[in-house]
Amino acid sequence: MGKYVVLALGGNAILQPGQETTFENQYNNVKNAASKMADIKESGHKIVVTHGNGPQVGNIIVQNEAAKDQVSPMPIDVCNAESQGFIGYMMESALKNDLYQRGIDSNVVSFLTMVEVSKDDPAFDNPTKPIGVFFSEEEAKRMEQEQGFTMVEDAGRGYRRVVPSPEPMVINGVDAIKRLMTDTVVISSGGGGIPVYRDDDGKIHGLEAVIDKDRSGLKLAEQVNADTFIMLTDVPNVYINYGKENEAKLENISVEEAEQYVAEGQFPAGSMLPKIQAAIEFAKTGKEAIICSLADAVDALEGKAGTRITLNK
Repeated sequence: MGKYVVLALGGNAILQPGQETTFENQYNNVKNAASKMADIKESGHKIVVTHGNGPQVGNIIVQNEAAKDQVSPMPIDVCNAESQGFIGYMMESALKNDLYQRGIDSNVVSFLTMVEVSKDDPAFDNPTKPIGVFFSEEEAKRMEQEQGFTMVEDAGRGYRRVVPSPEPMVINGVDAIKRLMTDTVVISSGGGGIPVYRDDDGKIHGLEAVIDKDRSGLKLAEQVNADTFIMLTDVPNVYINYGKENEAKLENISVEEAEQYVAEGQFPAGSMLPKIQAAIEFAKTGKEAIICSLADAVDALEGKAGTRITLNK
């Protein structure tokens, strides 16, 4: 019996650190990801895919800045929509091709998605979401001085720009997504979704921010009533004491254990911590949350790989 699965794919799986930012590189990465998604579909599961866009939206913003004397730059929410569109196009075409070659009769739809947040979210006063490519410390300091960006060191890989990352409240279009996912692979809430808010008259307005895709994935999984929420990353498991002599991988842990590790400060704020926090919240509903590598996704759904967080061990 297949599961209803929300699959959250990181933006770095589309453009890996250090790779040249060409369409060809990104599409080749997406084709690899699409092959794994097709494996999940072929295993009998119904899936909704969401994806990150940190590298891509950051690069679109850089392009905007570079061309601002010729073309008026777009706000961040519009850049987010652009990234959602071109990543969705790559993902939909690659997945359709893979499924067709396997003889699997399933449609694929890329669903441009707005996500409602509060315009008064404290995140707007405290930017934390890394976007774009990595810079050296010297380059980062120059960008802070010359462009007014907020730059932070990101997991030992260099410095990146950070922007506000408000909490997602409502995924727009969920009723349509639920109807589609019975026989269609749906790509939704890409890059965390386009951040919008409703004014006192109920009208929608965009906001300059990038929502964390794992937080939006959590909200999406809750709203579509998924059985499993999987966050795919570049490591096969979650680890405690990462990089130390007493490093240990986690396989099956309870919400209580996960919360204890969070309290100990085991997970970096810019990378694993949001995934663990989202997994804990989803597991509290009595469902299962999984963090694993893309290559292990099918095995993880069968309980053979990855880190699984459940209400009780």
